[in-house]
Amino acid sequence: MRLSAEHLELRNTVRRFVAAELEPNVERWEADGIFPAHDVFGKLGALGLLGISKPERYGGLGLDFSYEVVLAEELGACTSGGVGMAIGVQSNMATPALARFGSDELREEFLRPAVAGQYVASLAVSEPQAGSDVAGIQTRADKDGGDYRITGTKMWITSGSQADFYCLLANTSDGDKHRNKSLIVVPAKLPGVSVSTKLDKLGMRSSDTVQIFFDGVRVPQRYRIGDEGHGFRLQMMQFQDERLYGAASTLRAMERCIDETAAYCAQREAFGKRVLDNQVVQFRLSELRTEVAALRALVYDATEAFVAGEDVTLLASMAKLKSGRLAREVTDSCLQYWGGMGYMTETVVNRLYRDMRLVSIGAGSDEMMLGIIAKLTGLAR
Repeated sequence: MRLSAEHLELRNTVRRFVAAELEPNVERWEADGIFPAHDVFGKLGALGLLGISKPERYGGLGLDFSYEVVLAEELGACTSGGVGMAIGVQSNMATPALARFGSDELREEFLRPAVAGQYVASLAVSEPQAGSDVAGIQTRADKDGGDYRITGTKMWITSGSQADFYCLLANTSDGDKHRNKSLIVVPAKLPGVSVSTKLDKLGMRSSDTVQIFFDGVRVPQRYRIGDEGHGFRLQMMQFQDERLYGAASTLRAMERCIDETAAYCAQREAFGKRVLDNQVVQFRLSELRTEVAALRALVYDATEAFVAGEDVTLLASMAKLKSGRLAREVTDSCLQYWGGMGYMTETVVNRLYRDMRLVSIGAGSDEMMLGIIAKLTGLAR
């Protein structure tokens, strides 16, 4: 995948936005444990950055997914991973299925304001006992007249306390657990919806994460995305957007980690010379930078195939696996060269170390990715 002049123009727009609108506020948002999603998303929406690949008919730019990858990369340079993650949930995790399979009426009511940044969207799939095991969710949406009556709980919901609607996966019938689920848009302010206090996390602290409870919540059946019983399949498709976006978002973050570490080692002295003058440090940082370049090639290859309409389940799973493991390796190695300062929460490398640990867990754990890869390459039945 080669970047065109239009890709570079978008990259510069995102880069300016990160520098002007995000970075000056990062420390405050990290301390508060939340950032003002409606305010930030409104500014992003005005620039068209929340609907890059969404249909023009609903306010999007109508571009292909390669432009979303450019967005993800540049947001990854923000020193608060939680903000970039929440933006990704809005643009590439909670709305792709709605954009592709929602009715015209549903897209007009929910997708258009999400693209404009007027609505905050959350993805509500995981549950306390069903994270990576999506087929094992227990939340039910039973038919009651022309409505669904929803009962259950969802866990680890990004932007959940600020959301205007949830893209929720629920069981809409009994039977085969891969064919009894549906995706449903659930407005957040309905009677019966309640939200926990913000969950206290290791990293991604500027992003509010909560548990959501649904107690007999009634929504019209017309709020269902696509056909009933197709929710598992649609969510698996939605995961491909999420995993590619997530992998892309680690690239600039890891490069920043290496750059910041090199700069610190250039001014830190030990035993009468700069830490950076030790060949072992030079070689390790060079090795890590090479690994990031290799991951970028994999992400770009997967993106090119995705844009061409190919099934990228294998490549996306590989990119997701590699990005999570490499993020752990890069941040751990770099933090070591910071010595005691690396252990202080005030340093960039410390925050990157904490924020990026999530990559190996969210959107399917490393073990889930390995299982998918094993099946698709014929190693497992």
